[in-house]
Amino acid sequence: MVFDLDGTLLYTLQDLANALNWALRQNGMPERTLSEVRRFVGNGVQRLVQRAMPEESVTPLFDKTFSDFKRYYMVHCQETTCPYEGVPEMLLTLKAHGFKLAIVSNKLQAGVDELCNRYFRDTVTVAIGDQPSLQRKPAPDMVNEALRILGVDARDAVYVGDSDIDLLTARNSGLPCISVLWGYRDRDFLLEQGATCLAEKTDDVLDILLRGQIHSSRKYHQKR
Repeated sequence: MVFDLDGTLLYTLQDLANALNWALRQNGMPERTLSEVRRFVGNGVQRLVQRAMPEESVTPLFDKTFSDFKRYYMVHCQETTCPYEGVPEMLLTLKAHGFKLAIVSNKLQAGVDELCNRYFRDTVTVAIGDQPSLQRKPAPDMVNEALRILGVDARDAVYVGDSDIDLLTARNSGLPCISVLWGYRDRDFLLEQGATCLAEKTDDVLDILLRGQIHSSRKYHQKR
């Protein structure tokens, strides 16, 4: 099992917005609303900052603004961030049924490590974030690396995410995708992007997986 992090397992939007707006203020640029930040997330924090900056300011100010964002976020990344309702219980149930669990995120690796160690250390085995040796999602590199470390074949894996980037990542990795509706994109948008398997709550994810309601050439969990 491969999970996206932001918008899928954790609500992180407010902390991202706070760090982004702090960095924008430091560099004399207008702040962004929470709704705008919601639209900007999904391709990693570098693209988040680029999208938030006025177009004419991107080139000369980006490095400084991005550095300010990273510095602030690493100190304040857990102020309002929390697991979505039912997520810890869902992961425990999946682990109990023999699933091997991984996280892949376009968030910086240091942030992924910190958040996973705090919230998912007992359930998630592998956590892959943005790092120089791997292309960011929607390239398949992160997923492939996570599956390699888990020792799981792609034919035995399922991807769970909340965005169009996650749908593309799953497609590029050859994995079926469960699109969750509690995250940063709504049902109509996900359907327009080609989503075919939707989950409104964490119990729906469990039903889909444990009852074999998503197509695969193999079963997705091991019998104990």
